[in-house]
Amino acid sequence: MGNTSNDLKPEQWLAIRKEAGLKIDPDTAEVFWCYAQTFDPYGIDPDLPEEYQSIGREYFARSPGSDIWVWFGDLPNAVRTALGAKAEPSVSC
Repeated sequence: MGNTSNDLKPEQWLAIRKEAGLKIDPDTAEVFWCYAQTFDPYGIDPDLPEEYQSIGREYFARSPGSDIWVWFGDLPNAVRTALGAKAEPSVSC
């Protein structure tokens, strides 16, 4: 999950994920979790200060057929709440 395209700045890469998050339907979304940096869940900051390096369980969702996984923190509140009610992720790490 941690590489950005060579042509995109991290801000652009994140904006694509936030935009994709607006299109996720919680009824059909695929969900997975993995252990990731809590302050950099996408793993795109090579200069994350040591004091911010903390690993935790982070959840991601995507629309079926999409290759863009969106961190729950970048989803609209209503979508995040609906997805949080799903007991089992549909995809595993």
